[in-house]
Amino acid sequence: MKTAKSRKSFSENGKRDANHLRWDDARVFLAIARTGTLSGAAAHLGSGLATVSRQIERLEHALGLPLFSRHQNGYRLTDDGAALLERAEALEQAADAFAEGSSAQASVAGRVRLATAETLANHVIIPALPRLTSRYPDLSLEVVTDVQTVNLHRRDADLALRMVKPERGNVTIRRLGTLGYGLYGSPSYIESRSPRLDDKRFDADSFITWCEAYGHLPAAQWIERLLRGRAPVLATTTLSAQLSAAIAGVGLAVLPHFLGRQNELVCLQADLGIDQDIWLAIHSDLAQSRRVRVVSEFLTGLVRGVRNELEEPIARDGAAPG
Repeated sequence: MKTAKSRKSFSENGKRDANHLRWDDARVFLAIARTGTLSGAAAHLGSGLATVSRQIERLEHALGLPLFSRHQNGYRLTDDGAALLERAEALEQAADAFAEGSSAQASVAGRVRLATAETLANHVIIPALPRLTSRYPDLSLEVVTDVQTVNLHRRDADLALRMVKPERGNVTIRRLGTLGYGLYGSPSYIESRSPRLDDKRFDADSFITWCEAYGHLPAAQWIERLLRGRAPVLATTTLSAQLSAAIAGVGLAVLPHFLGRQNELVCLQADLGIDQDIWLAIHSDLAQSRRVRVVSEFLTGLVRGVRNELEEPIARDGAAPG
């Protein structure tokens, strides 16, 4: 652990060199800080492992300070490295701004990192991507799907389309719609339980839910209350696995209405009280970036264009189920 003396060492001995930090070195430093490994940084940068290792060692030598502690499972920032992180990110933002502003008529090119839920990525965004990529062939979209929320502040992503509203931070947010959920089962499963269709307690039904690590999710909590101590027939770590299980007739699952409708599942209960707003969040420093703006406008138009399908349940006869 670094002492007050070592932090003073950065402010006094490292200040001059850190203020003249080169962008090439900063890129390598940020890549290691974000991925936690040399191999991850090399893959991220498209460089060789030896090149990345030499560059970070050169930077540490120039500053006269260790920026990372080396462990068997990767690299961790030291206190001095954490102190340098803000300066390196400021340099990254300046480089991005320069690249974007070098020509007002510059073509939209480069990489944009989008964090979103797997459900939205697989079933809403990716099927519509040809509309974006055909218009902007030099744009590269990196999609990060994770149940956990990414940190735009750390630049884990440039923008995020999530069902969690950012509470704080240097982000610009916009509400695009609502993702509605219902209780769904396959026609074959529903037929097998037909004598109990009026049983709103679902005491004899099998349920598909989330693994314990995801027990904080609204869908998992809703099923937990319904089970009242009973074990689910299946618990998974992804919604796609739950959808596959529901289609196969394994049991009932809480699913977005649009997935239930697309897969011709039967909605047994439409209003679960767990509908979620869909938020688009953009790192404020990138809000004027042309490539980020293009992606944000694409996502806004896409989600708002299918707003009713995302929010509303539709019964098999075309009417909303009660």
